[in-house]
Amino acid sequence: MRARTRPIGLAEAQSLFDLMDGPDGPRPMVHGVEGHRARMRTRLLNAGPEALADHEMLEMLLFLALPRRDTKPVARLLLDRFGSFAAAISADPPALLSVEGVGEAGAAALKLVQGASLRLLRDAVREKPVLKDWNRMMDYLVAALAHERVEQARVLFLDAKNRLLADEIQGRGTVNATMVYPREIVRRALELNATGIVLVHNHPSGDPAASREDMTMTKAVQRAAAALGIELHDHVIIAGTRWVSFQREGWL
Repeated sequence: MRARTRPIGLAEAQSLFDLMDGPDGPRPMVHGVEGHRARMRTRLLNAGPEALADHEMLEMLLFLALPRRDTKPVARLLLDRFGSFAAAISADPPALLSVEGVGEAGAAALKLVQGASLRLLRDAVREKPVLKDWNRMMDYLVAALAHERVEQARVLFLDAKNRLLADEIQGRGTVNATMVYPREIVRRALELNATGIVLVHNHPSGDPAASREDMTMTKAVQRAAAALGIELHDHVIIAGTRWVSFQREGWL
């Protein structure tokens, strides 16, 4: 009995040739979303992260977390909503979850990248005396606070050689205020055996100018710390990528 044959189209013929392609035997050519992802991975590994645009970085992060979804439209939505890669990974989880397609897995992936970035910068700061590597410290503080939408007060606790012992959040407030308690800052410094501290907080308004309340709070912390032999080295206000240093302005 003769087998029946049928004509095949161009696409089917191409797929058959693809199966024969490759030095190690049959290897199907990858098309569509998977092919796009494979090409992006190759570009990342060969040319480094600098070869990827912001939306491509977001897309790659999301397709690691959302393997069954086309993440390119989701990455575009994130950029439309937040404006940049940095702002997207710095957004709080509720804001990320409000973007269609992100979901808990996508939000967790983005927050993990932010945490990893900050940890790299923080560990670099730990390697040298904080006050002698001012630019590196400011890179870390700007990365940590530039995109915060409410005021956040942090304290850097330093040892006798001005090395970073801890960076801790002391309080979060509203868009224009947060409470700081000098007694709690000093108590924590004693627990860590810190001999110096640097106060840090952000102004979500984008204006780094110190307010009267900032001045008053700084003096209160300075007095409480000095009474126990702890030096307040500086108070830094972060507003986006701009900042003000009390020490450099001569206010301490």
